[in-house]
Amino acid sequence: MFGAIEAGGTKFVCAIGTADGKIIERIEIATKTPEETMPEVLAFFEKHSIEALGIGSFGPVDVDKSSSTYGNITSTPKQGWANYPFVKTMMDALHVPIEFNTDVNGAALGELLHGAGQGLESCLYITVGTGIGAGAVIQGKLLQGLSHPEMGHVLIRRHPEDSYKGSCPYHLDCLEGMAAGPAIEERWGEKGIKLADRNEVWELEAYYLAQALMQYILIVSPQRIIMGGGVMKQKQLFPLVRKQVQSLLNGYVAIPQITEQIDEYIVPPALGDDAGITGALMLAKRALEAAE
Repeated sequence: MFGAIEAGGTKFVCAIGTADGKIIERIEIATKTPEETMPEVLAFFEKHSIEALGIGSFGPVDVDKSSSTYGNITSTPKQGWANYPFVKTMMDALHVPIEFNTDVNGAALGELLHGAGQGLESCLYITVGTGIGAGAVIQGKLLQGLSHPEMGHVLIRRHPEDSYKGSCPYHLDCLEGMAAGPAIEERWGEKGIKLADRNEVWELEAYYLAQALMQYILIVSPQRIIMGGGVMKQKQLFPLVRKQVQSLLNGYVAIPQITEQIDEYIVPPALGDDAGITGALMLAKRALEAAE
């Protein structure tokens, strides 16, 4: 049995599951302060016997195993979580191998092995919700270097008729600042779920998302792009994004998956809302394999 944590800004999903991604038991815990949330997390795992633990966490996080702060949540604005020693806390309590990464990298791994990326060597997973983040698996390995990718904060061209200043506290009008859920709500005065029939809302959203996807395609060249998160539950977004991506690329990447089969290239997650927690189980499996 493996343990898995998908640590989000709103809730923690904790689960027990198997090496093939099957979830046996799961709970959800509200993300409050560490003093409030972590005792519940630890109590869940202490009543189970697990061989390893995988953690996919909101960030930014330190994923450099040679770093003195490896396993920490670092510069998050979320109250109480900045510089929190996540891995050390779990290791001290459970004494099992732990693999730690971002929530979106975990989701990318889950989708590659058990979801929309099965049979491929690479995929990119992007979540569009309260924030925007993306993770990638390339040739079976999670993409990271100096740190983990922060693809939600790439700069994009502003639409000439969009006067919204942007909501990112660091960059204002980066991708997250212009296209995440809070930006939609602030710009239009209502949450996206109440704007489903407003075509202009989703045309503008696709305008920004497609610019980012174009950059990801040109730089990372994933074999499939998987788009999840609350905003992407507006299914009318997918055809708009696909059309805009093709328009922006303008035939430059002359590959059938993009020019002819883009409906199968930019897709929703096959695992739905379980992409992240399934990926965390796969991180746990990797932790045990590395320890053996």
